[in-house]
Amino acid sequence: MEKRIRIAINTGGGDAPGLNAVIEAVVMAAYYRNWEVYGIKNSYAGLLNTDEVMRLTPESVSHISNTGGTILGTTNRGNPFMMPVTNLAGEVEIRDVSDKVVENFKRLRFDCLIAVGGDGSLGIAYQLYKKGIPVVGVPKTIDNDICETVITFGFDTAVSIATEAIDRLHTTAKSHERVMVVEVMGRHAGWIALNSGLSGSADVILIPEIPFDIGKVCDHIMELDVNGQHYAIVVVAEGASPAGGRVIDKGKGEVGRQDVMLGGIGEYLAKDIAVRTGKETRSIVLGHLQRGGNPTTFDRLIALRFGAAAVRIVGEKKFGTMVGLDPPHIKAVPLEKIIGRIKNVPLDTDTIKTAREIGISLGD
Repeated sequence: MEKRIRIAINTGGGDAPGLNAVIEAVVMAAYYRNWEVYGIKNSYAGLLNTDEVMRLTPESVSHISNTGGTILGTTNRGNPFMMPVTNLAGEVEIRDVSDKVVENFKRLRFDCLIAVGGDGSLGIAYQLYKKGIPVVGVPKTIDNDICETVITFGFDTAVSIATEAIDRLHTTAKSHERVMVVEVMGRHAGWIALNSGLSGSADVILIPEIPFDIGKVCDHIMELDVNGQHYAIVVVAEGASPAGGRVIDKGKGEVGRQDVMLGGIGEYLAKDIAVRTGKETRSIVLGHLQRGGNPTTFDRLIALRFGAAAVRIVGEKKFGTMVGLDPPHIKAVPLEKIIGRIKNVPLDTDTIKTAREIGISLGD
């Protein structure tokens, strides 16, 4: 009798619209094969506290693909290789507890882990793969900055939300003759800022790939003013920085945080633009609004395809890989090919050229 495969699935890092669609597709595709699926709550933390492991059935995931968030919970501080642990003296220490994760995974008799996450979570998955856990990754990030896949689910929803916000800001900016600075997500790559800014008819778009000159930004705003447009919309990715400067890190010194906590570039820009141009300026941070709510049709479809493909890859025993969209197909990509790499916006892309040709300043 053929062995019944037991799949574990977790969701890690920041949430993204489409996570529940992946979970639903994994469960349904697994049960189609008469396999079992177990959800690991709160990223990898559920493999430390095994009370946080839950059986997933077709009934428990029925029609969740249209909902945002993740029924399994998530965290961006659950790295078992660098876990903050409070010792007997009440002090916080960073410890490697990955052996316990591997031990519990094997004790629960799981055959594979489907890890849904961004570059950080997939990096952890790759390390666990090297320690003996069969892993298949599913790329997730609204930033769309994971290599070896044309797009990631959550991105389309984030761009749609940002574009709608920019559309709404045009009317209030025009009414008050203000400069409105809209800060969107995008740590290392400016996909959201570029796509929403272009779609929303922004006047200035600032992305991490192109360090900006604030003087040129203000010159463009004043040129608009001279030509009769007395307001402006500036869209900036949270990871954008001035030429010769650095990104703004608002999480310095936070216990247990190994990464940069971005945010604040919008306010910084608004103050500088107001001083240099004399124009009334406001900043708006869209923040987690871009992650929330129901996924778009496109994101639901991609997420469902990714989840079903992950189960197919498990059946093919192609472990240590990630699903990636290579239209019209989904392929299995070795995780080692994406670790430590960022998919930046190519400076020669048609989208960049279009922005320049229709008069949008990129700050350079």
